[in-house]
Amino acid sequence: MKFVDEVTIRIEAGDGGDGGVSFRREKYIPFGGPDGGDGGDGGSIYLVADAELNTLADYRFTQRFRAERGQNGMSANCTGRSGSDLIIVVPVGTVAHDADTGELIGDLVKSGQRLLAAQGGFHGLGNTRYKSSTNRAPRQSKPGTSGETRNLRLELKVIADVGLLGMPNAGKSTLIRTVSAARPKVADYPFTTLHPNLGVVRVGPLKSFVMADIPGLIEGAAEGAGLGIQFLRHLSRTRLLLHLVDVSPYSDSGDPVRDVAIIFGELLKYSAELAERERWLVLNKLDLLPEEERAVRRDEIVTALDWTGPVFSISALSGEGTEALMQAVMERLEERQRLEAAAETATLAEVEANDVQPEDS
Repeated sequence: MKFVDEVTIRIEAGDGGDGGVSFRREKYIPFGGPDGGDGGDGGSIYLVADAELNTLADYRFTQRFRAERGQNGMSANCTGRSGSDLIIVVPVGTVAHDADTGELIGDLVKSGQRLLAAQGGFHGLGNTRYKSSTNRAPRQSKPGTSGETRNLRLELKVIADVGLLGMPNAGKSTLIRTVSAARPKVADYPFTTLHPNLGVVRVGPLKSFVMADIPGLIEGAAEGAGLGIQFLRHLSRTRLLLHLVDVSPYSDSGDPVRDVAIIFGELLKYSAELAERERWLVLNKLDLLPEEERAVRRDEIVTALDWTGPVFSISALSGEGTEALMQAVMERLEERQRLEAAAETATLAEVEANDVQPEDS
């Protein structure tokens, strides 16, 4: 199925049914009085996340969705049937915005999560509701209200713990093939990767994380060159970025330092927040360098970049160094999870402490 990560659809919740105007007419009961029932509520529209989906392709051509209208009120004080709600199933990681105002409607990050996207109209009132001691035969009723309508922009951001960043042919797809069961296409030409790929990396019993590989970036990506910039949104949920650099003498640019600077510049243009995300430098294609030159090459790159973060040297193709890298990533993710849990606990304790009211003396 074609990968589609952004669509705009039109959603129209159902209108509420109108209240009925009716009078009881039975033999021997000359003044039966009003008996018009209320209308039914209009159907609402919900977005529901499904872990089995990984694309918004279903909504590329079907772009208008309308929930059922509520039935009008009927005689004998019969209430109209409410319209059925409409469920739109989307992948986990879908963000919904109002396309006209830019308002964030919601973010679906868990399978089964349900989001109200458009509220159905409220039912109208039948003439029975208006009966009083001074108005024995009311002929007024209240129509149902209109359901919400909006143009909804759906944007998919894949859920991953670790994101791979780098130039085309830096070896991102090869790495994810080596350390996980994912099988993205790998070739010796640029832009082999055309859409994000996810792989689950297992580093031990009950220890795993999700890694995302996106199309490579090139200089000018923020202005529309290449493919990768349109997929950078898929790195926005990641906790850690692995910046892969081709250090072989056969790389397209031949200058890994310049490659790192270009990628960081494009990242900064796209999102300052993403540029500040924790980022590790991964020097790839180590197997194409003579063994005695590897340490020297690494030191030259680290010094030229003035890099202060973690640095790993690997060969994604042969697997050399990948096990140590994945183990370090797992340990870092566990550490961050512990820190986030401790911070959340401290915040809850502070809130509870502030909620305690001093006893009256």
